[in-house]
Amino acid sequence: MNNRKRIILTSLFLAIVLTVPPLSNATQLPRTKSTDEIDLDPLTDITVTFQLQEIRAYDDIDLFSEADFYVKVTIDEQEFISDIWKNMNYVVNPGWTATANVPDYYEWVYITVELWDWNLGLDTLCDIGGHEEETNLFNSSTIELWYNTKTGMWTGEDYREPYYFNADPSGYGRLNGCDDNSIYQDDNDCELRFDITQPDPDGDGIPYWAEVNMYGTDPEVDNTGEDVDGDGCPIEWEHKWGVQYGYDWDTEEYVYWTWYHPYYYDEHDTLDPDSDGIENTEEYLTSQWGSDPYRQDIFLELDEMEPGPDGEGVFIPELSKTMLRDAYGKHNIMFFLDDYLEDEMTGGELYPFDEEVTGHEMQEIYWKYFMHQDVDNWRRGVFHYGLITYHHEWFHGFCWHSELELPDNTTSVRRDCIHIATKEHEVIPYNHTLLSLMARRSLNREYHQAIIYASAIMHETGHTLGIFHGNTPGCDDQQGKFPWQINWWKWLPYKSCMNYGWMYTIVDYSDGSRGRNDFDDWENIDLTAFQKELY
Repeated sequence: MNNRKRIILTSLFLAIVLTVPPLSNATQLPRTKSTDEIDLDPLTDITVTFQLQEIRAYDDIDLFSEADFYVKVTIDEQEFISDIWKNMNYVVNPGWTATANVPDYYEWVYITVELWDWNLGLDTLCDIGGHEEETNLFNSSTIELWYNTKTGMWTGEDYREPYYFNADPSGYGRLNGCDDNSIYQDDNDCELRFDITQPDPDGDGIPYWAEVNMYGTDPEVDNTGEDVDGDGCPIEWEHKWGVQYGYDWDTEEYVYWTWYHPYYYDEHDTLDPDSDGIENTEEYLTSQWGSDPYRQDIFLELDEMEPGPDGEGVFIPELSKTMLRDAYGKHNIMFFLDDYLEDEMTGGELYPFDEEVTGHEMQEIYWKYFMHQDVDNWRRGVFHYGLITYHHEWFHGFCWHSELELPDNTTSVRRDCIHIATKEHEVIPYNHTLLSLMARRSLNREYHQAIIYASAIMHETGHTLGIFHGNTPGCDDQQGKFPWQINWWKWLPYKSCMNYGWMYTIVDYSDGSRGRNDFDDWENIDLTAFQKELY
């Protein structure tokens, strides 16, 4: 029986035998105890730790400054409040944790999470969830979670689910205030990423109870990296993403199983629950950077050119990368640039300056700096590739095809690369100064450049995701660039960076909500398009 059939039959059986208590309100889960209050981990005292990883402001939280964030967490009714991160719309790896000691027989531990913006006399509860409440005249969200000490998983308003049609769209360990369909409303939407852990003496991330009762492994031996069934994903990954639970009303106990059992071969090289083109084996390879098999991800390696002898060429502004991350993140697509990654094989290298790059030279750069001269490099089909040059012989920005000669003497051609030339993009704000000021509503040159580069990268990436003039008429219309061209007015409702009339002024695709001549890019992007062979 193959893996897909086994999962379907198992789920049908469990749906009949077991019933999961409703999760619309996490407090409906009882704080159950083990039989006779047995210690669930005799090797250590059980504590539960909430670790804050990142905060991102999607809306203008404060009118005249950046946000003043702080986090309030309760663990088993013990309250923890962080320091205030003043004037920071983005708080990355702050190192803040909250740890509570809980009875060693507690199976479930109740946790709440709130994100606040400090204001003199009137703090504001920010929106990090999928529902709305009225507090202090703003939409707000208090997140309710239940952490399970037997398995090290949690559920409630953030959870993991192996079937994408029922998955938590923002992903596991990630909260998104835009999940209440408020993407284009200013209601204090924010993103918050976190992790929840408990002591694990052997360090493999699998709690004592799960090792003894689910896998039969030694809780005092580190099993990290073991792949007994040889399916390409080790035990700790299959545990993290495979554990599920149900409630048996006959025995009044929770039961646990895993979709991805470490001793049964799973077809991880073909399984892609979130349909983002990254199979589970590749999700494991990218997991160190934050990929999630149940939430869609885009990876882009961006290689830039060394500056010329007279200072020619520039690097992509850091603010551009932040804008890209936010644009996709609001729609629950995590956008990873190699600049964010730390590994000797992530790319992001500087290649020698060349005053004018040709198409042939671009293929050579792709082979040397992206493929690392390895035809089997796993990054192809996982990462899109971005090349930043000073000047190109034909265009200052475009989507291009990688060509790879395979061992069987065939050629693999994919639309998986983008190119941006800095020589032409640097002068855009000065070509039409008044239009630039009106469109981007700023006098700040650095802000102009950040939008220009982010919009250009998002536009060309859109082509690798399957958006073209052929299937979206308002895309790449040469007669729709400026107000004095008739098609500029025709495609005005199509508010997308794929539309030349909006390119360089916004960092977003359109959602198709503006009536005639608008197109829903977000609904129609194909995250697997960059993997498809063109011929």
